[in-house]
Amino acid sequence: MPVILERKETVCLVQLEGEVTITSAKELKEILLQALGCGTELRVELERATELDVTTVQLLWAAEREARASGRGFTVAGRVPEAISAAMVDAGLEKFPVEVEAK
Repeated sequence: MPVILERKETVCLVQLEGEVTITSAKELKEILLQALGCGTELRVELERATELDVTTVQLLWAAEREARASGRGFTVAGRVPEAISAAMVDAGLEKFPVEVEAK
């Protein structure tokens, strides 16, 4: 499963692993909705992701907007793999609106 949700007291952590593409978009959307429903900060970890397609990035972007609109934080935890950073730049999304938190 490329998407994992871990609920903690003050944060919901969504971990993406391997290729997270349109084939796992439904699963990602459901998990992001669960995480937003936690009422805590939302963190996304991309360290183990090898590929994100545009659908995945759009879902993350929508989750970020929803978290901020409801007064909660949204951060990317840890290191963002170079291949994913490069893909975002190539897609014109170099200003993906997230704070990166070092582990």
